[in-house]
Amino acid sequence: MPTLLIADDHPLFREALRGVVSRVLPDYALREADSAQALYALTEAEPDADLLLLDLNMPGAHGFSVLVHLRAQHPQLPVVVVSAQEDPAVMRRALDHGAVGFIPKSADAATLGDALTQVLEGERWAPEAAQSAPAVGDDEHAAAQRLRELTPQQFRVLQMLGTGLLNKQIAYELGVSEATVKAHMTAVLRKLGASNRTQAVLIAGRLALDPASVVPPPEEES
Repeated sequence: MPTLLIADDHPLFREALRGVVSRVLPDYALREADSAQALYALTEAEPDADLLLLDLNMPGAHGFSVLVHLRAQHPQLPVVVVSAQEDPAVMRRALDHGAVGFIPKSADAATLGDALTQVLEGERWAPEAAQSAPAVGDDEHAAAQRLRELTPQQFRVLQMLGTGLLNKQIAYELGVSEATVKAHMTAVLRKLGASNRTQAVLIAGRLALDPASVVPPPEEES
């Protein structure tokens, strides 16, 4: 049975999506996640899923980093961003980072159905304004390329670092030793080409919806 994944933290919107998808794609099984962490587990459990509908603003998601990471880990899984962020520049960035489509949350059911049909036929779909928006800059493109090199655990460490957690706090959250976190941190710095924690967060922050809002982490031993 073909499978479609929905990743969004708003129950009412997931319910609305389920309704549209069930009408347009009645033969599809639907699976859902309400956070980035739940999504990682879902994509591991459903390696043959046919499509992912991804919100950019779930808990644990920071801009386009989850999209970039998933495209690196599951290149066979097409991703359509479904977001309330309707700035043409945001839409274009999603496409440039590997999404096969961008559907605004304000779209009506008919538009959503048409978009899903086109994407599943192998085409890209996005509002016309996205096509004329500027492409992502070299710095952002380079940051995305480096992020793709991270393993899933290294990526989680970097995400937690970006929320301001210290090594011992990250270790507690992941259920590993602080020495293991330090080893992951060393690998993250090397792969990102960063000399310290602050630089690593700022590099990853180029993929934020608003890079200017990224807050450097507290410094400590790497």
